[in-house]
Amino acid sequence: MGDDAAMNPELIINHKFPETTYTYSESRDAALYALGIGACAKDALDDKDLKYVYHEDGQQSIQVFPTFAALFSIGLTSQLKHLPGFMFDPRLLLHGQQYIEIYKPLPSNCSIQNKSSIVGLHDKGKATILEVEVLSYEKETGEPLCMNRTTVYLRGAGGFSKSSEPYSFSKYPRDQTSSKPPRTRPFVVHEECTQPSQALLYRLSGDYNPLHSDPMVAEVAGFSRPILHGLCTLGFAVRAIIKTICNGDASLVKAISGRFLLHVYPGETLITEMWLEGLRVLYQTKVKERNRVVLAGFVDLNSIRSSSL
Repeated sequence: MGDDAAMNPELIINHKFPETTYTYSESRDAALYALGIGACAKDALDDKDLKYVYHEDGQQSIQVFPTFAALFSIGLTSQLKHLPGFMFDPRLLLHGQQYIEIYKPLPSNCSIQNKSSIVGLHDKGKATILEVEVLSYEKETGEPLCMNRTTVYLRGAGGFSKSSEPYSFSKYPRDQTSSKPPRTRPFVVHEECTQPSQALLYRLSGDYNPLHSDPMVAEVAGFSRPILHGLCTLGFAVRAIIKTICNGDASLVKAISGRFLLHVYPGETLITEMWLEGLRVLYQTKVKERNRVVLAGFVDLNSIRSSSL
């Protein structure tokens, strides 16, 4: 990672990020995000999707999709650049995992106050794993809305441990947000095709990384063409769970976890397999054309509607 002497793990884990504000509206942001994760793409009259993009009384109270909460931490990469004594190449950053807790349904329009902190730092030799937690509050009332925990894999930034044992710090158990799907037959399977322009639409929600839009950048990164955002794939998977197991009721979602395993090309077909274990839905999402698992994780529910079983 360069000058190891400049790396002080204690300074990093105790770093105080400046608080940030994220303001959104239902028509400009929430509806655009829903379209970006495939809502109404196949059927503009789908009542399980339409409520996220339109409201019959003049768009006064459309519902906000739960994974919209992931956008609150969208400026995370730029904040990481200010960590004391921590140098990394942002082009080598990989988004490994996203965990979201929803404390209350997200308002249709809101100004959010975000408080960020480092909750995990692990030296992997040739790379560093960093876990960042973002707590989001309603700015006007101070009421907590949600929490994001983002795990990033920073290639070329490891090897800073000064002891024989590699440095590792975690505020939470490492396996708290991990879960493997069983080998049994899925409870539900949902198939949906992404659009060739899916990444170009999703990027309008704020992630303008050219890896998802510029063919030359994608080629340099080793891909045949621009790839879909991992958080967009997560949105497709959670939509599948809400449409099938939750019978369209997004308010049942309590927590979301997703591990990004492989890239998706816009236009490919996503098959999401689901297993129900109590109030936890285990899932994995495959690309049909390549028969590869690209995403896996779980969604915890507050309850389950009997009509969906």
